[in-house]
Amino acid sequence: MRQLLTIATNAFMELVRQPVFLLLMTFASAFNMLLASMFYFGFGDDQKLVKDSVLAVMLLTGLFGAVLSASASVANEIRTGTALAVLSKPVGRLRFLLGKYLGLAAALTLMTFVNFVCALLASRMAFDAYGDPDRLALQVFFGLVLLAYLGAGISNYFLRRTFVPDAVFGLVSAITLAFILISFFNKDGQAQEFAKGVDWRLVPASVLILFALLIIAGLALACSTRLDVIPTLSICSAFFLLGLMSDYLFGRWAQQGSAWGQFFYAIMPNWQQLWLADALENGKTIPWSYVGKALGYTICYLGAALAVALMLFEDRELT
Repeated sequence: MRQLLTIATNAFMELVRQPVFLLLMTFASAFNMLLASMFYFGFGDDQKLVKDSVLAVMLLTGLFGAVLSASASVANEIRTGTALAVLSKPVGRLRFLLGKYLGLAAALTLMTFVNFVCALLASRMAFDAYGDPDRLALQVFFGLVLLAYLGAGISNYFLRRTFVPDAVFGLVSAITLAFILISFFNKDGQAQEFAKGVDWRLVPASVLILFALLIIAGLALACSTRLDVIPTLSICSAFFLLGLMSDYLFGRWAQQGSAWGQFFYAIMPNWQQLWLADALENGKTIPWSYVGKALGYTICYLGAALAVALMLFEDRELT
């Protein structure tokens, strides 16, 4: 267990040190705020468009983050010989893969948490065609983000600390603090009830997206045992696109008793079961009982994906 936690911690910190991880987190956060500050003229659906958009950003950035992180965590270590150095010690390949996945899952959870907080902020800042952007919230948000980068730069210059991980953790703290501060004030800068206007229905929707990203991470880890970044991204993108159309492509054939339809419908992740942005229409909510069932589906699919990853990695030549 101690070796597993050590590998997972090292994998997490290695991913947090990647500049692309910081760039994805910063870009997604800033883009979510800009989405909440645009005029849509959506005929009354402006706020719904904002919520759908920020959830889509959460999913897509997580997809790229999962693929790039898995490749950096496994494929790059195999190519550079780091994996061989670790496995030369009394560490089995199963423990190595599980540790890498736990570190990858922790990094994805951190990124999803930041996007989730930004999604809550966006739901609070969204307005219709007759309103105005929340300029005070934008100033507070981007001011704190700038302070996070400035603090990381100062610690790098004076204390010789690594810039990227300090910026990542500073960004997490800054965005969380921005949400807390903005929730105490309305758009006019007047005090209000805490988190008034925040759509808390986004919580179960974001948890379901996190489940989807954990599945993508398992698929990316399996691909990274044999392939490099671009092939892994291509395969995971194919799984993502086919999974979105799984009901149409395979589901109808599976219902008719087709053997090949049932096979592909079983092995293809059905992202429509985890993407429930449309379920938030007209004041509806996603029941937590459904989230529990989705967790069971995620665990089963992850177990299969990690089993395939171990099978591919078991006879992988590391020299």
